[in-house]
Amino acid sequence: MRGFHKFQRPLLIAAACVAAIQSVNAVDNGVEQPMSAMLEPWTGPFGGVPPWNLVRQEEFVAAFDQAIAQAQQEIDTIANNPEPPTFENTIVALEKAGRTLERLDTLFSVHSSNLNLGPVPDIERAVSPKLAEHADKITQNEKLFARIEAVFQSDEKSNLTLAQQRLLDDRYRNFVRKGAKLEPEAKKKLSQINMRLASLFTDFSQNVLHDEQSYVTWIDDEARLTGLPDSVVAAMASAAEERGKPGQWAVTNTRSSMDPVLTYADDRPLREEVWRTYYNRGDNGDAHDNNTLIAEILKLRRTRANMLGYPTHAHWRLEGTMAKTPEATMDLMMQVWPKAVARVQEEVADMQQIADQSGAKIKIQPWDYRYYAEKVRKAKYDLDFNEVKPYLQLEKLREGMMWAAGELFGLQFKETTDLPVFHPDVRVWEVNDADGNHVGLWYFDPYAREGKRSGAWMSAYRAQENIDKPITTIVSNNSNFVKGAAGEPVLISWDDAVTLFHEFGHALHGLCSKVQYPSQSGTSVARDYVEFPSQLLEHWLDTPEVLSRYCVHCQTGQPMPQELPDKIANAATFNQGFGTVEYLASAFIDMKLHTSDRDEIDPDAFERETLKAIGMPEELPMRHRTPHFQHIFASDSYSAGYYSYLWSDALTADAAEVFDEAGSYYDPATAKRLHDSVMSVGDTIDPADGFRAFRGRDVDTSALLRKRGFPTK
Repeated sequence: MRGFHKFQRPLLIAAACVAAIQSVNAVDNGVEQPMSAMLEPWTGPFGGVPPWNLVRQEEFVAAFDQAIAQAQQEIDTIANNPEPPTFENTIVALEKAGRTLERLDTLFSVHSSNLNLGPVPDIERAVSPKLAEHADKITQNEKLFARIEAVFQSDEKSNLTLAQQRLLDDRYRNFVRKGAKLEPEAKKKLSQINMRLASLFTDFSQNVLHDEQSYVTWIDDEARLTGLPDSVVAAMASAAEERGKPGQWAVTNTRSSMDPVLTYADDRPLREEVWRTYYNRGDNGDAHDNNTLIAEILKLRRTRANMLGYPTHAHWRLEGTMAKTPEATMDLMMQVWPKAVARVQEEVADMQQIADQSGAKIKIQPWDYRYYAEKVRKAKYDLDFNEVKPYLQLEKLREGMMWAAGELFGLQFKETTDLPVFHPDVRVWEVNDADGNHVGLWYFDPYAREGKRSGAWMSAYRAQENIDKPITTIVSNNSNFVKGAAGEPVLISWDDAVTLFHEFGHALHGLCSKVQYPSQSGTSVARDYVEFPSQLLEHWLDTPEVLSRYCVHCQTGQPMPQELPDKIANAATFNQGFGTVEYLASAFIDMKLHTSDRDEIDPDAFERETLKAIGMPEELPMRHRTPHFQHIFASDSYSAGYYSYLWSDALTADAAEVFDEAGSYYDPATAKRLHDSVMSVGDTIDPADGFRAFRGRDVDTSALLRKRGFPTK
């Protein structure tokens, strides 16, 4: 999973810890509880750092109660200010409010995403509805909204800067979109819906993580490993030993473990078993099945949207995006879908031919697609990614990312070892600009572990701002690479290397931020724009400079021979049918679910019907099946927004051609324009204006088709 995920909390269902929750929630008979150290301002260098060493899980619920109460007092102070409302005493004051709660939520978010063990799931169940209720109390505060509306309609607005006007407009419209103008009874009902949704999101995430942690494909016959690279086999053996079964091999139920088995394992029944286990997460008809939860989430979202004056949840979610409407997203997806499906048919024909020639006597099925695609790649392009993998050392690629950031934006990374971290795997780098000024910290948590959500993501622990004084950002990248044998370098796949650069692009978006207000900082931009900088950074992986310096052989240290990058470039559009169709199928399901007028939806049935209606090829699955589609059901974050990766990639493809035209991806003038118009401005300008300032015109979507090797007409 790629993307920016600040406070999504997929959680693990653990043994019941009700007693622990009740203990920290106990009524204290009027005796004030001592303040947790987790509520104190962050101390230490760099303007303060997250105090992971002071986290006490048993204190979280009580700490949240205190932090929410404090935040509410701060809101009440703003709302009840006897002075006439101004931008400074209302809008800026809101930017400064709730800092204690924000810091605490950051600490807990990291635990729930990366260390989801013991009491953490039950803490999440206790806290999520409280946070939803608190958020509603802010947007439904009549006195506060009256002040915001007064500033919005005042003459002062014309004297504000463009960024300030945009912040004011966004704050006002956000309050309206979240029910500030509803009648009291409707507000009460809306709050009940939001609290219920918060609980459902938590349960959904916990169910997915349960199935990822609980389902393991065990192998006790070494003959079944034929075809798998040695590094993969070693990682599987290590995973089995960690789980108490030395001498066996374990395929855990995550994409990083599933993908190489489906790509290289000659044992077809093994491929099918691993495929079914992975794609059935959240859909096993047991206590952790998500279908009932999804049906309720969809119903509540539709009810909420109607209450707020929107025909569907999608219309409500898309109002503040670049796309604006569901119709615009469907138009872009339908420009690509028929061409992608046609390409899949070609790819399947090529694979079926190889299967027939080998005497396999099979019809290509979803668990065959990756396997035979690799054989076609080898036959057509003489490219075997097993030959590439020894050159893809995680540590060297990390160095390459940092070098590219220095060349592009002048950022310099220096590892520091004296800051607290939340796990021994985590490492921290101080980041300075070209003049030696501190701009932020970068935390790197690369490895899979029990209690960690799957996928890869970027988080912002602290936003950059400059209201009263400069405050630098703290960002992180989290991944799920599988550790190999002790002392051996961690080798990753080419696709994983692309994802590594992608997520680092999000981090750079945060580190380059130079804005005044935290709500406009870094990645706090429209959902269908936030993936643009990260997708663009993927292009630096296969630049000659990175390949020659950092893609070196794990044993010999020799750079990757030029013939391999040449083959990768020649095969750049290979298998784009698969990649595009599996993604778009999920995006279609997302948009169709959230524009449906059905009162009741059976998620499995809806998925089958929709895929049939759009002509989904039967030889491959959608990337994220509905029962484990965390982008859209773990929070509202990407709901009705999964299309955004394609929207952003249209921008990315067009923007990349600017560097192509400049003759180098390190062209200083082009890099500066990217920094000044996109990377540093956050949400202070309309994203369309930012793209236009960089590109010199509006986006040309035909570049997206060219990038994927599809016909442009």
